[in-house]
Amino acid sequence: MCQKRKAIFNWSGGKDSTLALHRIFKEKKFEVTGLLTTLNKQYNRISMHGVRAELLERQANSLGIPLYKVMLPELADMETYETIMQRVTNSFKEQGISVFIFGDLFLEDIRAYREKQLQGTGLKPEFPIWHYPTLQAAKDFIDAGYKAVITSVDASRLDTSFAGRYFDEAFLKDLPTGVDPCGENGEFHTFVFDGPLFSKPVNFKLGETVHKSYSLNDKSVSSGFYFTDIIPSGNFSD
Repeated sequence: MCQKRKAIFNWSGGKDSTLALHRIFKEKKFEVTGLLTTLNKQYNRISMHGVRAELLERQANSLGIPLYKVMLPELADMETYETIMQRVTNSFKEQGISVFIFGDLFLEDIRAYREKQLQGTGLKPEFPIWHYPTLQAAKDFIDAGYKAVITSVDASRLDTSFAGRYFDEAFLKDLPTGVDPCGENGEFHTFVFDGPLFSKPVNFKLGETVHKSYSLNDKSVSSGFYFTDIIPSGNFSD
């Protein structure tokens, strides 16, 4: 029997990553040796999702997959990001990893960027849910028994009432016209806390919802994002 290639998974903690991981495990094509997640070094939270590192660690523990955390400066520029990621990919290559898995759905520019960055690294990019129709993907995620909570929303696309909701059929029904059912254009982000691949639920309680705007190139992004704090609750042990 041919030995499965070792892979690292570019993990956000959200539903698209989970759906892609679900497919990888179902197809049994690769051996997923680790989850790689970028975090905001200043706040110790998942970049853009705003999820606390402790919840990410509990999630990886429940999935039974080693976690690799990459700490990034607040609003890191592309040069800084690429320098850090180059060191990371080099270390994976040295470990015999040959595949880098992504949970992207349809954004061509994002896929092209990932492919370009991995050229010459010895790591082959894989996109297991590429061109998965997003409404079907959202429904399949829910029907499979996965559970997720909305951690952040783009304030220019969704109002604050969507932050902190569960990702379910009611949520999909309430989405305004033009908002992608999987939030692939950045409309919202999620944290998955239970489902078929989890050995135990990741328990949490909802905290405060806050608005945060960002400055890019000295220009304020007035719409910003609403973030709902997801607070670990209960004990979580092996």
